[in-house]
Amino acid sequence: MTSSTDATARLDPHYEIADIDRRLFGGFVEHLGRHIYDGIFEPGHPSADADGFRTDVIDLVKELGVSTIRYPGGNFVSGYRWEDGVGPVAERPRRLDLAWHSTETNEVGLHEFQTWLDRVGSELMLAVNLGTRGTQEALDLLEYANADTQTAWTDQRAENGRETPFGVKMWCLGNEMDGPWQVGHLNAEDYGKLASRTAKAMRMIDPGVELVACGSSGRGMPTFGSWERTVLEHTFDDVEFISCHSYYQEHDGNAQEFLASGVDMARFIESVAAIADTVAATKKSDKRIMISFDEWNVWYLHNADGSESGHEFKGGAWPVAPRLLEDKYHALDAVVFGDLMITLLQHADRVRSASLAQLVNVIAPIMTEPGGPAWRQTTFFPFSITSRLAHGRAVRVPVSAGTFTSEKLGEVETVNAVATIDDEGVSLFVVNRSTTDAADLRVDLAPLVRSLGREVAIVESHLLHDDDLYAANTLEDPERVGVREAEASVDGELLSLALPAVSWTAIRLA
Repeated sequence: MTSSTDATARLDPHYEIADIDRRLFGGFVEHLGRHIYDGIFEPGHPSADADGFRTDVIDLVKELGVSTIRYPGGNFVSGYRWEDGVGPVAERPRRLDLAWHSTETNEVGLHEFQTWLDRVGSELMLAVNLGTRGTQEALDLLEYANADTQTAWTDQRAENGRETPFGVKMWCLGNEMDGPWQVGHLNAEDYGKLASRTAKAMRMIDPGVELVACGSSGRGMPTFGSWERTVLEHTFDDVEFISCHSYYQEHDGNAQEFLASGVDMARFIESVAAIADTVAATKKSDKRIMISFDEWNVWYLHNADGSESGHEFKGGAWPVAPRLLEDKYHALDAVVFGDLMITLLQHADRVRSASLAQLVNVIAPIMTEPGGPAWRQTTFFPFSITSRLAHGRAVRVPVSAGTFTSEKLGEVETVNAVATIDDEGVSLFVVNRSTTDAADLRVDLAPLVRSLGREVAIVESHLLHDDDLYAANTLEDPERVGVREAEASVDGELLSLALPAVSWTAIRLA
Protein backbone atom coordinates (compact mmCIF):
# COMPACT_ATOMS: atom_id res chain seq x y z
CA MET A 1 0.00 0.00 0.00
CA THR A 2 1.40 3.42 -0.97
CA SER A 3 1.22 6.69 0.92
CA SER A 4 0.65 10.11 -0.62
CA THR A 5 2.82 13.24 -0.50
CA ASP A 6 2.28 16.84 -1.60
CA ALA A 7 4.10 18.39 -4.54
CA THR A 8 3.89 21.83 -6.14
CA ALA A 9 4.87 23.23 -9.52
CA ARG A 10 4.62 26.44 -11.50
CA LEU A 11 3.72 26.69 -15.19
CA ASP A 12 5.13 29.98 -16.45
CA PRO A 13 5.41 30.64 -20.23
CA HIS A 14 8.46 32.82 -19.53
CA TYR A 15 10.44 29.72 -18.45
CA GLU A 16 11.03 28.99 -22.12
CA ILE A 17 13.63 26.41 -23.16
CA ALA A 18 13.45 26.50 -26.97
CA ASP A 19 11.23 25.88 -29.94
CA ILE A 20 10.72 22.15 -30.45
CA ASP A 21 12.33 20.63 -33.53
CA ARG A 22 9.89 17.97 -34.75
CA ARG A 23 12.87 15.72 -35.45
CA LEU A 24 12.93 15.17 -31.69
CA PHE A 25 10.21 12.58 -32.33
CA GLY A 26 12.24 10.51 -34.76
CA GLY A 27 12.63 6.76 -35.02
CA PHE A 28 15.21 4.23 -36.12
CA VAL A 29 14.93 1.28 -38.49
CA GLU A 30 17.86 -1.12 -38.79
CA HIS A 31 18.30 -4.29 -40.80
CA LEU A 32 18.28 -6.37 -37.61
CA GLY A 33 16.26 -9.41 -36.60
CA ARG A 34 12.60 -9.20 -37.69
CA HIS A 35 12.49 -5.42 -38.01
CA ILE A 36 12.39 -5.27 -41.81
CA TYR A 37 11.43 -8.82 -42.76
CA ASP A 38 8.29 -10.04 -40.95
CA GLY A 39 8.06 -6.57 -39.37
CA ILE A 40 7.37 -3.80 -41.83
CA PHE A 41 7.72 -6.06 -44.90
CA GLU A 42 5.79 -9.34 -45.17
CA PRO A 43 4.42 -9.88 -48.71
CA GLY A 44 2.34 -12.91 -47.72
CA HIS A 45 0.55 -11.19 -44.85
CA PRO A 46 -3.23 -10.64 -45.18
CA SER A 47 -2.74 -6.89 -44.69
CA ALA A 48 0.18 -6.54 -47.13
CA ASP A 49 -0.14 -3.91 -49.85
CA ALA A 50 1.02 -4.34 -53.45
CA ASP A 51 4.63 -3.69 -52.40
CA GLY A 52 4.60 -6.23 -49.57
CA PHE A 53 4.35 -3.77 -46.69
CA ARG A 54 2.06 -4.60 -43.79
CA THR A 55 -0.66 -1.96 -43.69
CA ASP A 56 -1.51 -2.77 -40.07
CA VAL A 57 2.06 -1.79 -39.17
CA ILE A 58 1.88 1.32 -41.35
CA ASP A 59 -1.24 2.41 -39.44
CA LEU A 60 0.48 1.92 -36.09
CA VAL A 61 3.64 3.78 -37.15
CA LYS A 62 1.46 6.67 -38.34
CA GLU A 63 -0.33 6.65 -34.98
CA LEU A 64 3.05 6.60 -33.21
CA GLY A 65 3.86 9.89 -34.93
CA VAL A 66 7.53 9.46 -35.87
CA SER A 67 8.98 12.37 -37.83
CA THR A 68 12.42 11.42 -39.17
CA ILE A 69 13.61 7.80 -39.38
CA ARG A 70 17.29 6.88 -39.27
CA TYR A 71 18.26 4.06 -41.66
CA PRO A 72 19.77 1.44 -42.33
CA GLY A 73 21.70 1.20 -39.05
CA GLY A 74 23.05 0.96 -36.48
CA ASN A 75 25.81 -1.62 -36.34
CA PHE A 76 24.50 -3.05 -39.61
CA VAL A 77 25.61 -0.01 -41.62
CA SER A 78 29.30 -0.54 -40.85
CA GLY A 79 29.37 -3.58 -43.14
CA TYR A 80 26.67 -2.53 -45.61
CA ARG A 81 27.14 -1.99 -49.33
CA TRP A 82 24.29 0.32 -50.25
CA GLU A 83 24.48 -0.72 -53.91
CA ASP A 84 23.25 -4.18 -52.88
CA GLY A 85 19.85 -2.64 -52.07
CA VAL A 86 19.10 -0.95 -55.40
CA GLY A 87 18.22 -2.33 -58.83
CA PRO A 88 16.07 -5.35 -59.73
CA VAL A 89 15.26 -7.27 -56.53
CA ALA A 90 15.81 -10.65 -58.21
CA GLU A 91 19.39 -9.66 -59.03
CA ARG A 92 20.36 -8.40 -55.58
CA PRO A 93 23.03 -10.41 -53.73
CA ARG A 94 22.57 -12.15 -50.39
CA ARG A 95 25.25 -11.05 -47.93
CA LEU A 96 26.49 -12.03 -44.49
CA ASP A 97 25.64 -9.41 -41.87
CA LEU A 98 28.57 -9.48 -39.45
CA ALA A 99 26.92 -7.15 -36.94
CA TRP A 100 24.02 -9.48 -36.11
CA HIS A 101 25.35 -12.79 -37.49
CA SER A 102 22.51 -13.04 -39.99
CA THR A 103 21.96 -13.26 -43.74
CA GLU A 104 20.73 -10.11 -45.46
CA THR A 105 18.58 -10.77 -48.53
CA ASN A 106 18.52 -7.12 -49.67
CA GLU A 107 14.86 -7.40 -50.73
CA VAL A 108 14.34 -4.03 -49.07
CA GLY A 109 16.75 -1.24 -49.92
CA LEU A 110 16.76 2.51 -50.39
CA HIS A 111 13.90 2.74 -52.91
CA GLU A 112 11.61 0.34 -51.06
CA PHE A 113 12.28 2.00 -47.74
CA GLN A 114 11.47 5.44 -49.17
CA THR A 115 8.19 4.02 -50.49
CA TRP A 116 7.39 2.84 -46.97
CA LEU A 117 8.36 6.22 -45.50
CA ASP A 118 6.02 7.99 -47.91
CA ARG A 119 3.19 5.82 -46.61
CA VAL A 120 3.90 6.42 -42.93
CA GLY A 121 4.58 10.14 -43.49
CA SER A 122 8.15 10.22 -42.15
CA GLU A 123 11.36 11.76 -43.45
CA LEU A 124 14.50 9.77 -44.33
CA MET A 125 17.75 10.17 -42.36
CA LEU A 126 20.61 8.15 -43.85
CA ALA A 127 23.75 6.73 -42.26
CA VAL A 128 26.85 6.09 -44.37
CA ASN A 129 29.29 3.23 -43.87
CA LEU A 130 32.58 4.51 -42.45
CA GLY A 131 33.46 1.09 -41.06
CA THR A 132 34.41 -1.09 -44.04
CA ARG A 133 34.08 1.76 -46.55
CA GLY A 134 34.91 5.44 -46.69
CA THR A 135 34.62 8.83 -48.34
CA GLN A 136 34.16 7.66 -51.94
CA GLU A 137 31.28 5.32 -51.13
CA ALA A 138 29.59 8.06 -49.09
CA LEU A 139 29.91 10.41 -52.07
CA ASP A 140 28.47 7.78 -54.40
CA LEU A 141 25.42 7.32 -52.18
CA LEU A 142 24.93 11.07 -51.78
CA GLU A 143 25.14 11.60 -55.53
CA TYR A 144 22.71 8.74 -56.15
CA ALA A 145 20.27 10.05 -53.57
CA ASN A 146 20.45 13.83 -53.92
CA ALA A 147 22.04 14.95 -57.20
CA ASP A 148 19.71 16.73 -59.59
CA THR A 149 21.80 16.53 -62.75
CA GLN A 150 22.53 13.75 -65.21
CA THR A 151 25.37 11.48 -64.10
CA ALA A 152 26.05 7.78 -64.16
CA TRP A 153 24.61 7.46 -60.65
CA THR A 154 21.48 9.52 -61.32
CA ASP A 155 20.92 7.62 -64.57
CA GLN A 156 21.00 4.43 -62.53
CA ARG A 157 18.60 5.95 -60.00
CA ALA A 158 16.18 6.75 -62.84
CA GLU A 159 16.54 3.23 -64.26
CA ASN A 160 15.65 1.95 -60.78
CA GLY A 161 12.41 3.89 -60.83
CA ARG A 162 13.14 7.33 -59.41
CA GLU A 163 14.02 10.27 -61.63
CA THR A 164 13.68 12.93 -58.93
CA PRO A 165 16.20 13.06 -56.06
CA PHE A 166 15.41 11.57 -52.66
CA GLY A 167 16.52 14.89 -51.17
CA VAL A 168 17.88 13.43 -47.92
CA LYS A 169 18.71 16.30 -45.56
CA MET A 170 20.29 14.63 -42.54
CA TRP A 171 23.25 12.20 -42.75
CA CYS A 172 25.12 10.26 -40.08
CA LEU A 173 28.87 9.90 -40.60
CA GLY A 174 29.08 6.26 -39.55
CA ASN A 175 27.75 4.60 -36.43
CA GLU A 176 29.25 4.04 -32.96
CA MET A 177 32.80 4.14 -34.29
CA ASP A 178 34.06 4.34 -30.69
CA GLY A 179 32.80 0.80 -30.00
CA PRO A 180 35.22 -2.15 -30.24
CA TRP A 181 32.24 -4.25 -31.41
CA GLN A 182 31.86 -2.05 -34.50
CA VAL A 183 33.13 -3.44 -37.80
CA GLY A 184 35.93 -1.04 -38.74
CA HIS A 185 36.20 0.47 -35.23
CA LEU A 186 38.53 3.48 -35.09
CA ASN A 187 40.10 5.58 -32.38
CA ALA A 188 38.87 9.16 -31.99
CA GLU A 189 41.79 10.69 -33.87
CA ASP A 190 41.42 8.47 -36.93
CA TYR A 191 37.64 8.69 -36.95
CA GLY A 192 37.69 12.47 -36.57
CA LYS A 193 40.00 12.84 -39.56
CA LEU A 194 37.90 10.46 -41.69
CA ALA A 195 34.63 12.15 -40.71
CA SER A 196 36.06 15.59 -41.50
CA ARG A 197 37.33 14.51 -44.93
CA THR A 198 34.02 12.83 -45.73
CA ALA A 199 31.94 15.80 -44.55
CA LYS A 200 33.95 18.30 -46.59
CA ALA A 201 33.61 16.15 -49.71
CA MET A 202 29.88 15.60 -49.22
CA ARG A 203 29.29 19.36 -49.04
CA MET A 204 30.93 19.70 -52.45
CA ILE A 205 27.98 17.73 -53.85
CA ASP A 206 25.25 19.09 -51.58
CA PRO A 207 26.12 22.12 -49.42
CA GLY A 208 22.72 21.94 -47.72
CA VAL A 209 23.14 18.59 -45.98
CA GLU A 210 23.11 18.43 -42.17
CA LEU A 211 25.80 16.10 -40.86
CA VAL A 212 26.07 14.12 -37.63
CA ALA A 213 29.45 13.07 -36.24
CA CYS A 214 29.57 9.96 -34.07
CA GLY A 215 29.68 10.72 -30.38
CA SER A 216 30.08 8.10 -27.68
CA SER A 217 27.86 5.03 -27.85
CA GLY A 218 27.18 5.42 -24.15
CA ARG A 219 28.02 7.64 -21.18
CA GLY A 220 29.74 4.68 -19.56
CA MET A 221 32.27 4.17 -22.38
CA PRO A 222 35.87 4.47 -21.11
CA THR A 223 36.63 7.04 -23.83
CA PHE A 224 33.53 9.17 -23.16
CA GLY A 225 34.39 12.85 -23.07
CA SER A 226 37.82 12.56 -24.62
CA TRP A 227 36.16 10.97 -27.68
CA GLU A 228 33.77 13.89 -28.16
CA ARG A 229 36.50 16.46 -27.66
CA THR A 230 38.91 14.86 -30.14
CA VAL A 231 36.25 14.19 -32.77
CA LEU A 232 34.91 17.75 -32.58
CA GLU A 233 38.40 19.25 -32.73
CA HIS A 234 38.58 17.66 -36.19
CA THR A 235 34.97 18.08 -37.35
CA PHE A 236 33.75 21.25 -35.63
CA ASP A 237 33.56 23.29 -38.83
CA ASP A 238 32.13 20.38 -40.84
CA VAL A 239 29.11 19.12 -38.89
CA GLU A 240 25.95 20.43 -37.26
CA PHE A 241 25.43 17.58 -34.78
CA ILE A 242 27.23 15.11 -32.57
CA SER A 243 25.35 11.97 -31.60
CA CYS A 244 24.45 10.46 -28.24
CA HIS A 245 23.34 6.85 -27.73
CA SER A 246 21.95 5.51 -24.48
CA TYR A 247 19.88 2.53 -23.37
CA TYR A 248 18.43 1.80 -19.94
CA GLN A 249 17.21 -1.30 -18.13
CA GLU A 250 16.27 -2.48 -14.67
CA HIS A 251 19.08 -4.31 -12.90
CA ASP A 252 18.65 -6.84 -10.09
CA GLY A 253 14.99 -5.95 -9.60
CA ASN A 254 15.87 -2.43 -8.42
CA ALA A 255 12.93 -0.50 -9.86
CA GLN A 256 13.72 2.66 -7.89
CA GLU A 257 17.20 2.91 -9.38
CA PHE A 258 15.79 2.24 -12.85
CA LEU A 259 13.35 5.13 -12.40
CA ALA A 260 16.33 7.51 -12.12
CA SER A 261 17.31 6.84 -15.75
CA GLY A 262 16.12 10.26 -16.92
CA VAL A 263 18.66 11.92 -14.64
CA ASP A 264 21.45 9.90 -16.24
CA MET A 265 20.24 10.93 -19.71
CA ALA A 266 20.13 14.59 -18.64
CA ARG A 267 23.71 14.49 -17.36
CA PHE A 268 24.83 12.79 -20.56
CA ILE A 269 23.26 15.55 -22.69
CA GLU A 270 24.63 18.34 -20.51
CA SER A 271 28.14 16.85 -20.52
CA VAL A 272 28.23 16.53 -24.31
CA ALA A 273 26.91 20.08 -24.73
CA ALA A 274 29.60 21.38 -22.35
CA ILE A 275 32.34 19.57 -24.28
CA ALA A 276 31.06 20.93 -27.58
CA ASP A 277 30.98 24.45 -26.16
CA THR A 278 34.53 24.02 -24.81
CA VAL A 279 35.76 23.12 -28.29
CA ALA A 280 33.88 26.15 -29.64
CA ALA A 281 35.61 28.37 -27.10
CA THR A 282 39.07 27.08 -28.02
CA LYS A 283 38.26 27.82 -31.66
CA LYS A 284 36.91 31.27 -30.75
CA SER A 285 33.65 30.36 -32.46
CA ASP A 286 30.04 31.28 -31.72
CA LYS A 287 28.83 28.12 -33.48
CA ARG A 288 26.79 25.75 -31.32
CA ILE A 289 27.02 22.06 -32.10
CA MET A 290 23.64 20.45 -31.54
CA ILE A 291 22.93 16.93 -30.31
CA SER A 292 21.32 14.14 -32.28
CA PHE A 293 20.24 11.62 -29.65
CA ASP A 294 19.79 9.13 -32.46
CA GLU A 295 19.58 5.96 -30.37
CA TRP A 296 17.66 5.83 -27.12
CA ASN A 297 15.28 3.40 -25.46
CA VAL A 298 14.77 0.87 -22.72
CA TRP A 299 16.76 -2.19 -23.79
CA TYR A 300 17.50 -5.28 -21.74
CA LEU A 301 21.06 -5.54 -23.05
CA HIS A 302 22.06 -8.04 -20.40
CA ASN A 303 20.40 -11.11 -19.01
CA ALA A 304 19.93 -11.67 -15.28
CA ASP A 305 23.28 -13.51 -15.14
CA GLY A 306 25.05 -10.54 -16.75
CA SER A 307 25.50 -12.20 -20.14
CA GLU A 308 24.81 -10.25 -23.32
CA SER A 309 21.35 -10.81 -24.76
CA GLY A 310 20.33 -11.02 -28.39
CA HIS A 311 23.32 -12.82 -29.87
CA GLU A 312 22.08 -16.37 -29.77
CA PHE A 313 23.22 -17.16 -33.33
CA LYS A 314 26.84 -16.08 -33.04
CA GLY A 315 29.15 -18.93 -33.88
CA GLY A 316 26.35 -20.93 -35.49
CA ALA A 317 24.15 -20.57 -38.55
CA TRP A 318 23.50 -17.35 -40.50
CA PRO A 319 19.68 -17.17 -40.44
CA VAL A 320 17.46 -14.72 -42.29
CA ALA A 321 15.53 -12.40 -39.98
CA PRO A 322 15.97 -14.33 -36.71
CA ARG A 323 14.09 -13.31 -33.58
CA LEU A 324 16.59 -10.95 -31.94
CA LEU A 325 16.17 -8.31 -29.22
CA GLU A 326 12.42 -8.79 -28.98
CA ASP A 327 12.10 -7.25 -25.54
CA LYS A 328 8.72 -7.42 -23.83
CA TYR A 329 8.02 -4.08 -22.19
CA HIS A 330 6.26 -3.69 -18.84
CA ALA A 331 4.34 -0.84 -17.27
CA LEU A 332 7.50 0.11 -15.36
CA ASP A 333 9.47 0.32 -18.61
CA ALA A 334 6.83 2.62 -20.10
CA VAL A 335 7.00 5.04 -17.15
CA VAL A 336 10.80 5.25 -17.44
CA PHE A 337 10.38 5.67 -21.20
CA GLY A 338 7.95 8.56 -20.66
CA ASP A 339 10.47 10.21 -18.32
CA LEU A 340 13.17 9.90 -21.00
CA MET A 341 10.85 11.77 -23.38
CA ILE A 342 10.37 14.48 -20.75
CA THR A 343 14.15 14.72 -20.46
CA LEU A 344 14.57 15.18 -24.21
CA LEU A 345 12.01 18.00 -24.18
CA GLN A 346 13.76 19.60 -21.21
CA HIS A 347 16.88 19.81 -23.39
CA ALA A 348 15.18 20.94 -26.60
CA ASP A 349 17.64 23.82 -26.86
CA ARG A 350 20.47 21.35 -27.64
CA VAL A 351 18.75 18.10 -28.62
CA ARG A 352 17.39 19.00 -32.03
CA SER A 353 16.97 15.43 -33.27
CA ALA A 354 16.35 12.10 -31.56
CA SER A 355 15.65 8.59 -32.80
CA LEU A 356 13.76 6.01 -30.79
CA ALA A 357 15.61 2.74 -31.35
CA GLN A 358 13.79 0.91 -32.75
CA LEU A 359 10.24 0.76 -34.16
CA VAL A 360 9.03 -2.77 -34.97
CA ASN A 361 9.83 -6.10 -33.23
CA VAL A 362 13.40 -5.11 -32.26
CA ILE A 363 13.35 -3.35 -28.84
CA ALA A 364 10.21 -1.79 -30.23
CA PRO A 365 6.91 -0.15 -29.31
CA ILE A 366 5.21 -2.21 -32.05
CA MET A 367 5.25 -6.01 -32.24
CA THR A 368 4.07 -8.35 -34.98
CA GLU A 369 3.49 -12.04 -35.48
CA PRO A 370 4.16 -13.53 -38.95
CA GLY A 371 0.80 -13.97 -40.65
CA GLY A 372 -0.87 -12.64 -37.51
CA PRO A 373 -1.62 -9.42 -35.66
CA ALA A 374 0.38 -6.34 -34.79
CA TRP A 375 0.02 -4.73 -31.37
CA ARG A 376 1.19 -1.85 -29.20
CA GLN A 377 3.71 -2.44 -26.43
CA THR A 378 3.47 -0.34 -23.27
CA THR A 379 6.12 2.11 -24.51
CA PHE A 380 3.95 2.96 -27.51
CA PHE A 381 1.66 5.19 -25.46
CA PRO A 382 4.03 7.80 -24.01
CA PHE A 383 5.67 8.25 -27.42
CA SER A 384 2.48 8.54 -29.46
CA ILE A 385 0.79 10.87 -26.98
CA THR A 386 3.84 13.11 -26.50
CA SER A 387 4.50 13.32 -30.24
CA ARG A 388 0.87 14.33 -30.84
CA LEU A 389 0.60 16.86 -28.02
CA ALA A 390 4.07 18.41 -27.80
CA HIS A 391 4.26 21.29 -30.27
CA GLY A 392 5.49 24.85 -30.27
CA ARG A 393 8.05 25.60 -27.59
CA ALA A 394 9.23 23.66 -24.56
CA VAL A 395 8.88 25.27 -21.13
CA ARG A 396 10.57 24.38 -17.84
CA VAL A 397 8.21 23.37 -15.03
CA PRO A 398 10.02 23.63 -11.67
CA VAL A 399 8.65 21.06 -9.22
CA SER A 400 8.97 21.00 -5.46
CA ALA A 401 8.61 17.42 -4.21
CA GLY A 402 10.44 14.78 -2.25
CA THR A 403 13.60 13.01 -3.31
CA PHE A 404 15.07 9.53 -3.17
CA THR A 405 18.69 8.44 -3.11
CA SER A 406 20.09 6.76 -6.20
CA GLU A 407 23.17 4.61 -5.68
CA LYS A 408 24.72 5.98 -8.88
CA LEU A 409 23.21 9.45 -9.23
CA GLY A 410 22.71 10.78 -5.70
CA GLU A 411 19.56 12.66 -4.71
CA VAL A 412 16.84 12.40 -7.37
CA GLU A 413 13.56 14.33 -7.43
CA THR A 414 10.53 12.05 -7.31
CA VAL A 415 8.39 14.21 -9.61
CA ASN A 416 9.66 15.45 -12.97
CA ALA A 417 7.75 17.62 -15.45
CA VAL A 418 7.93 19.67 -18.63
CA ALA A 419 5.37 21.65 -20.63
CA THR A 420 4.95 22.71 -24.23
CA ILE A 421 3.03 25.74 -25.46
CA ASP A 422 1.64 26.29 -28.95
CA ASP A 423 -0.99 28.50 -30.56
CA GLU A 424 -3.79 26.07 -29.70
CA GLY A 425 -3.00 25.28 -26.07
CA VAL A 426 -0.63 23.87 -23.47
CA SER A 427 0.55 20.32 -22.80
CA LEU A 428 1.97 19.17 -19.48
CA PHE A 429 3.93 15.93 -19.06
CA VAL A 430 4.63 14.58 -15.57
CA VAL A 431 6.24 11.46 -14.13
CA ASN A 432 6.17 10.17 -10.56
CA ARG A 433 9.40 8.22 -10.08
CA SER A 434 8.64 7.01 -6.57
CA THR A 435 7.95 3.31 -6.10
CA THR A 436 6.30 3.90 -2.73
CA ASP A 437 4.51 7.27 -2.66
CA ALA A 438 1.70 8.72 -4.71
CA ALA A 439 1.81 12.49 -5.09
CA ASP A 440 -0.86 15.17 -5.05
CA LEU A 441 0.54 17.76 -7.45
CA ARG A 442 -0.71 21.35 -7.40
CA VAL A 443 0.36 23.36 -10.43
CA ASP A 444 0.20 27.17 -10.22
CA LEU A 445 -1.30 28.34 -13.52
CA ALA A 446 -1.42 32.04 -12.61
CA PRO A 447 1.49 33.07 -14.91
CA LEU A 448 -0.06 31.09 -17.77
CA VAL A 449 -3.51 32.58 -17.24
CA ARG A 450 -2.07 36.11 -17.13
CA SER A 451 -0.10 35.47 -20.32
CA LEU A 452 -3.12 34.11 -22.18
CA GLY A 453 -5.55 36.65 -20.76
CA ARG A 454 -8.07 33.91 -19.98
CA GLU A 455 -8.56 30.81 -17.85
CA VAL A 456 -7.87 27.35 -19.20
CA ALA A 457 -9.60 23.99 -18.97
CA ILE A 458 -8.55 20.37 -19.39
CA VAL A 459 -9.18 19.17 -22.94
CA GLU A 460 -7.79 15.66 -22.52
CA SER A 461 -5.77 13.71 -19.99
CA HIS A 462 -3.86 10.44 -20.02
CA LEU A 463 -2.50 8.32 -17.18
CA LEU A 464 -0.16 5.37 -17.66
CA HIS A 465 -0.02 3.32 -14.47
CA ASP A 466 -0.57 -0.26 -13.41
CA ASP A 467 -0.58 -1.74 -9.93
CA ASP A 468 1.46 -4.57 -11.43
CA LEU A 469 4.73 -2.92 -12.51
CA TYR A 470 5.51 -5.91 -14.72
CA ALA A 471 2.21 -6.09 -16.58
CA ALA A 472 2.81 -6.22 -20.35
CA ASN A 473 0.97 -6.40 -23.66
CA THR A 474 1.48 -9.71 -25.42
CA LEU A 475 0.23 -11.66 -28.42
CA GLU A 476 -2.23 -13.41 -26.08
CA ASP A 477 -3.31 -10.23 -24.27
CA PRO A 478 -2.41 -7.24 -26.49
CA GLU A 479 -4.41 -4.66 -24.53
CA ARG A 480 -3.44 -5.60 -20.97
CA VAL A 481 -1.76 -2.21 -20.36
CA GLY A 482 -2.97 1.08 -21.76
CA VAL A 483 -3.76 4.62 -20.73
CA ARG A 484 -6.83 5.93 -18.96
CA GLU A 485 -8.11 9.34 -17.99
CA ALA A 486 -6.03 11.01 -15.30
CA GLU A 487 -7.52 12.24 -12.04
CA ALA A 488 -7.13 15.96 -12.66
CA SER A 489 -9.07 19.20 -12.34
CA VAL A 490 -8.65 22.94 -12.87
CA ASP A 491 -10.05 25.50 -10.45
CA GLY A 492 -9.29 28.99 -11.69
CA GLU A 493 -5.50 29.31 -11.58
CA LEU A 494 -4.78 25.92 -9.98
CA LEU A 495 -4.36 22.53 -11.63
CA SER A 496 -4.73 19.57 -9.27
CA LEU A 497 -3.32 16.27 -10.41
CA ALA A 498 -3.20 12.90 -8.65
CA LEU A 499 -0.02 10.98 -9.49
CA PRO A 500 0.05 7.32 -8.48
CA ALA A 501 3.43 5.86 -7.61
CA VAL A 502 5.33 4.85 -10.78
CA SER A 503 3.15 6.72 -13.25
CA TRP A 504 3.35 8.93 -16.33
CA THR A 505 0.73 11.57 -17.07
CA ALA A 506 -0.06 13.91 -19.96
CA ILE A 507 -2.54 16.79 -19.67
CA ARG A 508 -3.77 19.04 -22.48
CA LEU A 509 -5.07 22.47 -21.52
CA ALA A 510 -6.81 25.01 -23.74
